[in-house]
Amino acid sequence: MTEALFPNVRWDRIWDATLETIYMTGISLVATFILGILLGLLLYLTGKGNLWANKPINTVIGAYVNITRSIPFVILLILIIPFTKLIVGTILGPTAALPALIIGAAPFYARMVEIALREIDRGVIEAAQSMGATSSTIIFKVLLPESTPALISGITVTTIAMIGYTAMAGIVGGGGLGTLAYQEGFQRNNGDVTLVATVVILLVVFVVQWIGDFLTYKTDKR
Repeated sequence: MTEALFPNVRWDRIWDATLETIYMTGISLVATFILGILLGLLLYLTGKGNLWANKPINTVIGAYVNITRSIPFVILLILIIPFTKLIVGTILGPTAALPALIIGAAPFYARMVEIALREIDRGVIEAAQSMGATSSTIIFKVLLPESTPALISGITVTTIAMIGYTAMAGIVGGGGLGTLAYQEGFQRNNGDVTLVATVVILLVVFVVQWIGDFLTYKTDKR
């Protein structure tokens, strides 16, 4: 039945490409979460009136985040080809797509982290300061716990964006479902391959969204 509906689809290739997409998204997710939290914390803490208020540092970090977020992902892929080849050794395959995915997604998530931290009631922070809490205590006992639902929601949105990035990485041989849809579907005029790859990408997105919504609901104390 499936052979009649999708004569050009090789299901073993679909499975392998799906695993490649999950691999790229998973590794990038971990790195983006860590870097995004660090950048977002620095943006917030060095902002005016906050714990580590420092305008020059805040301006530099803010400029980096804004510039990087503004570069279209396909162009970013091309721009950092020398860097990718230097650290990975190749510009083809799932691993070669990781640097661009992380560089593209971390600043995006950093802004979401900063916004989440800004939404915390300043009274809670001031109360912790009045009790003599150190900066590290405020960060790990107040800021991050209070913003957890927003941080999870933000990383969910970022992960879905990264799945889209992995599909775009397929145009330059990044691997995964994007490469399959482009090379074996579009270039060979196999519409069924493109369709199946697209549906699988959508299923992955739906699963990520469901997990993110579930975790956000569970951590929301309101």
